[in-house]
Amino acid sequence: MEDVLPSGLLEICLLVGVPSERVRSLLQSTQRKPKSLPPLDPEVLSVFVPPFISRDDIQVINAGNNLNKSKRRSFRKKKERPKLENVKSLNGEQKEPDTEDIAVPKDIDLIGLPQLCFPGGLCVTSEPKEDHIHFLVFTDVCGNRTYGVVAQYYQPMQDGCISSNGQTRWESGQTGKTPVCFVPFAVCVISRYPYFNALKDCLSCFLVQLRPFKDLDVEEHIKEFAAKLFLIPSPPPGPLHLVFNMKPLQIIIPSREDPDSPIIDLDLHLPLLCFKPKQVLQILTCILTEQRIVFFSSDWALLTLIAECFMLYLHPLQWQHTFVPILSRHMLDFVMAPTSFLMGCHTDHFEEVSMETEDLILINIDNGDITHSKMAEEPPEIPDVPAQAAEAFMKRVESLQLHYDLELCHLRASTDLSGLQMRRRAWQQKLNTEVQQTTLQLVVNIFTEVKDHLNYEHRVFNSEEFLKTRAVGDQPFYRKVLETYMFHSFLKARLNRKMDAFARLELSTQSEEDRLNLMFHTPRRLTMEKMASKRLNPEYKINRRMVISMPNLQDIKLPEGPTRNSSLRRIETGVAVKMPPKTISTFKIPEIHFPLMSQCVHSYYTDFFNHLSRAINTLPPDNSALLARYFYLRGLISLMQGKLLNALSDFQNLDKTDLRIFPTDLVRKIVETMSPSERLQAERRAELKKLLSRVMDKQRELPKADDHVKKFELPKTHMQLDDFVRRIQESGIVKDIDTIHRLFDALTVGHQKQIDPETFRDFYNYWKETEAEAQEVNLPPTVIEHLDKNECVYKLSCSVKTNYGVGKIALTQKRLFLLTEGGRPGYVQIAAFRDLEDVKSTTVAFLLLRIPTLRIKTLSKKEVFEANLKTECDLWYLIVKEMWAGKKMADDHKDPQYIQQALTNVLLMDAVVGALQSSKAIYAASKLSYFDRMKNEVPMMVPKTTSETLKHKINPSAGETFPQAVDVLLYTPGHLDPSERPDNAHPKLWCALNEGKVVVFDASTWSIQQHCFKMGRSKLTCMIMVEQSQVWIGSQDSIIYIINTHSMSCNKQLNDHRSDVTDIIVEKKNGIASEAYSSSLDGTVIAWNISTLKVNRVFQLPCQNLTSIKLHNNQLWCCTGSCILVVSAREFQPQMKIEHHLKDPCRCFLCFQLFPERDEVWASYSGSTDLYVWNTKDSSSAPQKIHLQDCSEITCMIRVKNQMWVGSSSSRAQGKSQGKIYVVSAERKAVEKELVGHGAAVRALCSAEDRYVLSGSAGAEGKIAIWKAE
Repeated sequence: MEDVLPSGLLEICLLVGVPSERVRSLLQSTQRKPKSLPPLDPEVLSVFVPPFISRDDIQVINAGNNLNKSKRRSFRKKKERPKLENVKSLNGEQKEPDTEDIAVPKDIDLIGLPQLCFPGGLCVTSEPKEDHIHFLVFTDVCGNRTYGVVAQYYQPMQDGCISSNGQTRWESGQTGKTPVCFVPFAVCVISRYPYFNALKDCLSCFLVQLRPFKDLDVEEHIKEFAAKLFLIPSPPPGPLHLVFNMKPLQIIIPSREDPDSPIIDLDLHLPLLCFKPKQVLQILTCILTEQRIVFFSSDWALLTLIAECFMLYLHPLQWQHTFVPILSRHMLDFVMAPTSFLMGCHTDHFEEVSMETEDLILINIDNGDITHSKMAEEPPEIPDVPAQAAEAFMKRVESLQLHYDLELCHLRASTDLSGLQMRRRAWQQKLNTEVQQTTLQLVVNIFTEVKDHLNYEHRVFNSEEFLKTRAVGDQPFYRKVLETYMFHSFLKARLNRKMDAFARLELSTQSEEDRLNLMFHTPRRLTMEKMASKRLNPEYKINRRMVISMPNLQDIKLPEGPTRNSSLRRIETGVAVKMPPKTISTFKIPEIHFPLMSQCVHSYYTDFFNHLSRAINTLPPDNSALLARYFYLRGLISLMQGKLLNALSDFQNLDKTDLRIFPTDLVRKIVETMSPSERLQAERRAELKKLLSRVMDKQRELPKADDHVKKFELPKTHMQLDDFVRRIQESGIVKDIDTIHRLFDALTVGHQKQIDPETFRDFYNYWKETEAEAQEVNLPPTVIEHLDKNECVYKLSCSVKTNYGVGKIALTQKRLFLLTEGGRPGYVQIAAFRDLEDVKSTTVAFLLLRIPTLRIKTLSKKEVFEANLKTECDLWYLIVKEMWAGKKMADDHKDPQYIQQALTNVLLMDAVVGALQSSKAIYAASKLSYFDRMKNEVPMMVPKTTSETLKHKINPSAGETFPQAVDVLLYTPGHLDPSERPDNAHPKLWCALNEGKVVVFDASTWSIQQHCFKMGRSKLTCMIMVEQSQVWIGSQDSIIYIINTHSMSCNKQLNDHRSDVTDIIVEKKNGIASEAYSSSLDGTVIAWNISTLKVNRVFQLPCQNLTSIKLHNNQLWCCTGSCILVVSAREFQPQMKIEHHLKDPCRCFLCFQLFPERDEVWASYSGSTDLYVWNTKDSSSAPQKIHLQDCSEITCMIRVKNQMWVGSSSSRAQGKSQGKIYVVSAERKAVEKELVGHGAAVRALCSAEDRYVLSGSAGAEGKIAIWKAE
């Protein structure tokens, strides 16, 4: 099995050059004239691979540790030194004089490597040359990359031997002879990580140290150098960089920002110095369209650095093809490859390569030219980056400060090398961040609207519709990019809802309109605001409402049809979004002492462990991000020492500090390689036993990731209902299954219950054509000023004669109006849907004809509107009736989604009539008149009390194919924190749905702020805000998930429970959270230190089925199936017990609430319709009973001020269940209100500042209602 232990900085080190024997013989043949020597073929002279100490020493250090054994292949290298018997092997043992076996990593190619170390050839010179460094990238067949840094240096040669001093001016006190020539050698360090700058600094320091040593000492010093790099670990992702001493420099090993981000250890602004912004965009387009690209430069180092920068610019998109940034002069035939590639050559080969093959993009780094190969008959078509994204990028690049000298003008000169180095590094790090943000914003601007054309359930991307929404000038770009492997991989990540850099930036820059769009699946139409901005002001802004506490709901004007129009999205072209700077810490790695014996390595690991332990002990517990990195590193060091249990304990601590960097594969490998005795020791420790079980179970349960992506295609065969549902959902027309069923009935009127491909195609095309035509509607300003900014025109009639004049009837989500014709188009209001009184379809006589006419009567006008709609009359009659009924439902139930559903219904009616073109078309369309039929068949009268108390309804299942049950609700108040985005100061509503999903709403606007967290796969049972930055969520999988409210991510979890977590409460002292208590179904109660997340106390109740807990006056009230037990919060000593008083043994306590100021406990039993109230001063007495009329079963309850709000399930006359809330007076013990606001049982209740109560219903409806509390 491959070793999963993270590599150190070094994987392998090589010395490359030519043997002195060959140089001597060639010099003799040319009469000691180096200029006459041809370029020589370099070869590997020595290989240095770990381990760097003897096998006996390894056994001492890694006793019992089998993790350090990698699969390596043997490399056999002949030695050509004259005195082989005096040369030691790499492991410090005596070698055989003829050959030696060296274990080389299996994916390192030693045959081609020497040419890459000397890509221009190895040339012996008569004059000394400066040391030279360049960089290599290797890619294996699986796409994994390995990186090399090569340092070339020259050694003088005298009388055919390498001299004893490598300085540029050779002076020998022994011989006094002048060197005959200078022979180049290369030290190549190969690493798993792209630490270009760090390894360059290491090699630079090493070359300085190497100069004084004699030839026979060189290998030993290279070995020590390689051993030191091997012992330096790579830091885990996050805010901790490692520092070690490589005299005279301090070397910094930067970490990646997060587990999905790349390591950045190079100067990201280099391409911006070599190319103009427009050329940078051209090169990025070449990469995005997967061209055959060749970079050229006279500087070998620039080839790799520039190519790597462009790869990083496009993150998280990844280049999927051949990537060879340096080709030696012997590898030029690689450019004949027929597939896409990115390669690099010296400018000396420019003409040769350009004549070699066609369709090459040739990029000269030295002069900034971008050309194509001369063999091409016509240049390759390289489309332009979308105009708005390009404009924004160029303006942002112009604002960057790219020149360090300008930064130094106002600063004093530094006299300290270390200070100078740190100053330069800080400037570069800041600039790298700005370049990253600029290029990431470019990628987001290009691809952000891809999500609007994805169907996540069926993993479908509708590329044709996406292309149609692009500006005409941008379509060539997208048409090419959409066919690439890069984009296909990007689509997979979007469909998997991967929260990478792209998704985070997209979420952080989301507008209020974007968030509202998540709640309402409405066909794309142009809002009046966008229409006006298109005509007048191209740069519009949507004002956001900024509030701190819960708003007065009656003050919020909720949009009745948030819409989006992809092609008209305007990109801000100012300065890029400025992310708050992240604090970076450094950790100094202890010194490594030589010679490298077992004692030295052991001492190094011990010092490393002790330094980390001191850092952990001195760090405040609230700095969990840094603590996690220290635990991770200490776990690695313990692993290298063979202390597996210590390593597992440190990795276990990552659960409570930062779960994202938990090394699952590494821990699994540790468990698999543990001896039986070690496994037994681990299982004796409760926390490690659960860790072992969790890691191994996760491996067995890990499902194979679904990574396929389908393009939407029209069906070619007949469809039954299930197939039709899938096809419609894939098309993006509508997702709701019930609506699709009604559409199926409409399209199959008069036919057998299946739909042929032609009918589907006609319906789909008519829908899309109507949508496209609506995008072109351009109302004059005199009309727009009469409409709300968020209104859209969804349908226009033909030009008709009306009693208001000739014109077209226009339908928006709020009203009907007449767009009058003539010299100046005008606006005439017909009716707002809420003002309609009657709608009739009739005929009027004209000569010998009867013309179909639509009559509309409103409450505000005496005059009846009449329109001679002719053939359109019946359809408009259905449309107006449906919108009228939908508007009434929306107003009565305070649920704006009804009007959105009505809009979808009428547009489906229109498409059905347009597609069928038959006498039965109107009858078929009537199948979609859902709200009108509901109004006629089952009058939905909302009781007055309900209507007055209900303020609003929202749907957390918006965008899903069916409603999902609301299991838990949590309201968190707003707060101001300068470190946060303003949006995060808003109050939030957290909603737990089934299968561990959590949706977060902005409670100031009721728009979705975060769509679908995932907390495991089990049902979530409880949520609480422990402190301003933490929300704890309990689950039936026995885990407590901790959400960071600043980053809105789950990075921690608590695993100490052994059964379903049922409740979490917080103890506050002086308004500050001091301790948290959690309970589980098996009767366990755990008290937690909120800062450190350590367990303070654990108590096991004598009874199980513990469903909820409350805290009052240092007493913990525990509701179990058989009793309510009161224990002291500190010692968990029993103090009181309220027994189950019903004779039915099947009934058990379901939930309870305290009224401590009244000395009362309110509780209910499972399956009961009654509330019971005990007096806490006389708990043995029979409780007072409060009966709830028409209640089938109490499901939940919450105390609000001096009232008890009780959620329940009740039955309708038609046999369907509905949710009812009873508001019970604590003083009178009587029901004050009965609120009927849900179409399914009430499952969850929560209070918002005691001003509002929020209720969530079961899966049959899955909505949240907001009620006014009195």
